[in-house]
Amino acid sequence: MKKLILFTFLFAALTSCKNEETKIGQETAAEPEKSIQQQIAVAHGLNNFTDVEEIQFTFNVKVQDSLRTSRAWTWKPQTDEIRLTEGDISQTYTKTDSISEDDKEIDQKFINDSYWLLFPFQMVWSDANISEEKTGVAPISKEEMNYLEVSYKGEGGYTPGDTYVVYYKDDLLLEEWIYKSADGKREMPTTWEDFEDFEGLKIAKSHKSRDGSFELFFTDIKVK
Repeated sequence: MKKLILFTFLFAALTSCKNEETKIGQETAAEPEKSIQQQIAVAHGLNNFTDVEEIQFTFNVKVQDSLRTSRAWTWKPQTDEIRLTEGDISQTYTKTDSISEDDKEIDQKFINDSYWLLFPFQMVWSDANISEEKTGVAPISKEEMNYLEVSYKGEGGYTPGDTYVVYYKDDLLLEEWIYKSADGKREMPTTWEDFEDFEGLKIAKSHKSRDGSFELFFTDIKVK
């Protein structure tokens, strides 16, 4: 009987220790808390981007009723091969850390257009300074929302020193933003609207100014 009691006690003790080890292991393996910019990027589908082989989109700008710009892009993220089609002319280059002088013009256009398309991801991908989350009145809707300031260094890149103030609600999808030029001479607020899900990427297809006289919009979006 004493042997049976001792065996039962040892078994219970070993089981208890094993459970404690499991709990400790689970606590150790827990992921660190995501930053607010990471949470925003994930809400827009960042976790699905690793499966993307190709993105096609056309970047359009309309002022009043006049279409001022229309550029069609094909981007293969896994190889960074990029093709631009404007009218009857197509150009292709591969994005690297060192862009040739011949490719800088097309690269500048691609960065601009793809930032409008996927800015929530750029908040994680790019080397930006992100402010603490605050609350304030959004510039167009005049609704109270959360916002962050996303600013870039005063040197390097094509538009050094620019700042973007992004506004969002509890679902973390961008609702509005303000572009602020580095020299402080230009501010442009626009909406983020007409969201659609493309293979898990939530993309805002339209951005409009307060009075609707300016619209930047995307067409022919395909994600493979």
